Amino acid sequence: MEFKIMTNFKNQIASDLLKIKAVTLAPKKPFTWASGIEAPIYTDNRKTIGYPEIRTQIAEGLCEVIKENYPEANVIGGVATAGIPHAAIVADKLSLPMIYVRSKPKDHGAGKQIEGDLPDNPKIVLIDDLISTGGSVLKAVEAVRNEGVEVVGVAAIFTYQLSDSDTNFAEANTKLNTLTNYSEMIEQAHKEKMVSDEDLQLLKKWRDDPWNWNK
Repeated sequence: MEFKIMTNFKNQIASDLLKIKAVTLAPKKPFTWASGIEAPIYTDNRKTIGYPEIRTQIAEGLCEVIKENYPEANVIGGVATAGIPHAAIVADKLSLPMIYVRSKPKDHGAGKQIEGDLPDNPKIVLIDDLISTGGSVLKAVEAVRNEGVEVVGVAAIFTYQLSDSDTNFAEANTKLNTLTNYSEMIEQAHKEKMVSDEDLQLLKKWRDDPWNWNK
């Protein structure tokens, strides 16, 4: 996260996600992701919409990210499905039009992948809840650009900070800014005594080499 306000904001968001168990850390009982990666972390940021104070704080943070990093944006886009509720709140707070992008075109009707009307000369910032490798949100970026519409960047709640993500966003020539990240998350968990010193080292090693971490 690069915006300058509230220097402790990313720590607060990390703390909130841990508190409501949107993020679970289990370095000694790792989860297996769909990709096959064994990971000491599982994230379900959909839980945040059930907590009014937290979802409002997330929306306010995303608004600041957008104003600081994407001031030219005049449309807010939600990535289906988890990015849509956050995009709706942000669009309302910024008084901007909103669209959302399906994971694939509809298989009936007009076969649309992008829903919502666009203003003249649209410049879209897409919102998602979580960035792992960036695959799903970058497909949404591609879908919007294929319609001849400019995507100025992506804003998200949380990123695992995987090197694959860095590579994929760079190759897609797309900027990414998030409210908090894996490094902040594990340090906050350690600060709150949710993980031990030993666990913290295991968590740090995962980020260094997630594909081979538990081999």
